[in-house]
Amino acid sequence: MRGTRLAALALAAALPALDAAAQERPQVFPTRDVAVTYRVTGARAQSGLPAMTMSWLTAQQTLRVDLPGMGYMVADQRAQRSFMVMEQMRMLMDIPMEQANAGLPTRGQFRQTGRDTVAGHACTVWNFQDGNDRGTACITPDGVTLRAQGTSGGESGSMEATRVVYAAQDPARFRRPQGYQTMQMPQGLPQGLMQGIPGMPQRR
Repeated sequence: MRGTRLAALALAAALPALDAAAQERPQVFPTRDVAVTYRVTGARAQSGLPAMTMSWLTAQQTLRVDLPGMGYMVADQRAQRSFMVMEQMRMLMDIPMEQANAGLPTRGQFRQTGRDTVAGHACTVWNFQDGNDRGTACITPDGVTLRAQGTSGGESGSMEATRVVYAAQDPARFRRPQGYQTMQMPQGLPQGLMQGIPGMPQRR
């Protein structure tokens, strides 16, 4: 299911990646509610995912990823649960968080290399390297990733914010919808399915 794979790839791009307590690493999970629309380039765009919108409900540590033409995914960091909703088909599929974390780097080197402005917001540029996975990310002081690019798992690509809206998020948009048919996650999914945009630092 190509749509499922693309959704999973997009979801991991936004999961909190780093230990914010470590001063040499950036805060990645936003500290206040925000919705960000990204333009995607590289393999993700060529596979049918040219853009996506990520919304964070910080009080509940929950993320929603809207994928045009596919539906949306929700990741609840507090409960360690995630699911995908295919609205046109009125179907819902649970995706274990351990699957989401499969194949992600657990260690790496991070280095500040400068500052930039993306979509009208200032951000700090960080270089990231973990083995053969490497890239850069521009992240705001309050944890919003505005740009990420690099190579991971043999794939190269990037994402860049085109619109950033700080506003309270409706908790109802992050809940499981009622009346949808539940389907099982396909068997035989490859390890590293949930790897994010190449070069984006990931959470263990």
